[in-house]
Amino acid sequence: MTALTRLALGTALALTPGLAVAESLVFGWSPNPQTPQVDMALEKGYFTDAGLEVELVPFNSGRAGFEALLGGQVDVVFMAEFPAATGALMGQEFAIVGDLARFTGSRVIGNAGAGPLDSPADLAGRRIGTTIGTNVHYFLDKALEGAGVEAEIVSAAPPDLVPAVVRGDVDAIVPFPTFYGAAKDTLGEDYLELRAPGYEVHYILAATPEMTGEKSDTLAAFMGALAKADADVAADPEAAMAAVSASMQGAISTEALATMWQDVEIGLTLDEGLAELIRSEADWILGQGVIKAEPLSDAALAAYFAPAALEAAQK
Repeated sequence: MTALTRLALGTALALTPGLAVAESLVFGWSPNPQTPQVDMALEKGYFTDAGLEVELVPFNSGRAGFEALLGGQVDVVFMAEFPAATGALMGQEFAIVGDLARFTGSRVIGNAGAGPLDSPADLAGRRIGTTIGTNVHYFLDKALEGAGVEAEIVSAAPPDLVPAVVRGDVDAIVPFPTFYGAAKDTLGEDYLELRAPGYEVHYILAATPEMTGEKSDTLAAFMGALAKADADVAADPEAAMAAVSASMQGAISTEALATMWQDVEIGLTLDEGLAELIRSEADWILGQGVIKAEPLSDAALAAYFAPAALEAAQK
């Protein structure tokens, strides 16, 4: 477990009904551009107001945070939805309790020296680098399938993709969104991008069975604080951008966030669209032969969704 970054210190100044003293909750989360509800809740003291002492534990990836959740090191974790598909196929114990935001700007990035990139059909026969077995690989496969074309997929670690397309080792790449800026800056005039439809990254909250069971009051207080912050983000996006920029210690400006958020649908929800995506990803994972398991039934998939705390918070 990584060292603590911050504590939202709970006091007895204002407590949620049913919480006589501050309840502790370990939250796997790192400052990032896609979850402004957390930044706003921290800045305005909503967790403290809800009677919570929230310990923030950062991870280098959502998958690492998810592993910590499964191991009982954190109570709630923020991550993309893809690890949940893997976890459900493997019968691991967790619950999806919220969906904070959806990223709609997934893209293929090309080097102009390799030819035009005007439509998914232009990917035919190209060498395309991505990180095998991840959600960006899933996105690429769906883009190729939708265009009815085939390409040579080359696996590379996330930090190696941008150098590979710059050198011409591959014609195009499908990296994680955090590398989009580096690709554009490094490729310069040779930068091309193709936004293929069909995939949105969902930034979700997963919790341990304990949080949806014996500690459900604590989870309800946590989701209530986030729902309150979610309303603030919708009412004042500029203030939310300032909170995110401050939380990231100026690593991203409010102007850059305004541009980035054109591709981000922010809003705390939990709907059937997420379930359909996880089912599609689970089927794709099985098709890849990465995991040997039975396809997820409707009942098996539904068992991983625990909307009660969010529904109560939004009443």
